[in-house]
Formats: sequence, C-alpha cells, structure tokens
Amino acid sequence: MSTNRKQTQLRLTPDTLAAGKDAAAARGLDFNRYIERLIAEDTTGARAAGMTAAQALIDTHGDYLDNLEAHLDSKPPATQQDRGAAA
Repeated sequence: MSTNRKQTQLRLTPDTLAAGKDAAAARGLDFNRYIERLIAEDTTGARAAGMTAAQALIDTHGDYLDNLEAHLDSKPPATQQDRGAAA
C-alpha cells in the first residue's frame, strides 16, 4: 500500500501523552489525526483566527457571561426531585 504520509517520532512525558490521547478521544479522533490537526491549525492561522474570534466574543459579551456564571454558581445543586424524578 502506497501513502504520501511520512512517519515521525515524538517523545512525550506520560502525562502529556495521556492528555493528548484523552483530547483526541473527546474529539472523536485518533491520536495521529489529532496531532496532525493541531499542526495544521497552528501553521495555517486557523488557531489564531479562532482565538481572535473567542477574544471578540469575550470582549463583547464578557460581562454577561460573568454574571450568568455567578448566577448559576449561586444556585444550590439540583436534587432528584428538582429533576422530576419520583421521590
């Protein structure tokens, strides 16, 4: 089978490797595809564009989001009865 992909080797700490594998799984990707995507995003400007958009959202709606977070944090945790479960 012929492929235009090249193989490389990474040396990672066990914690970094585990975190990377967990992040890949959370996105439904295998580890190789996750690393490939990170490199592509970092080298094409996609990551910078995403960070710029996120910062614009925070700048525009940050106070609202802070207030919402404070409001939600001030509520007591829901109980089974609050969720509609039979008591």
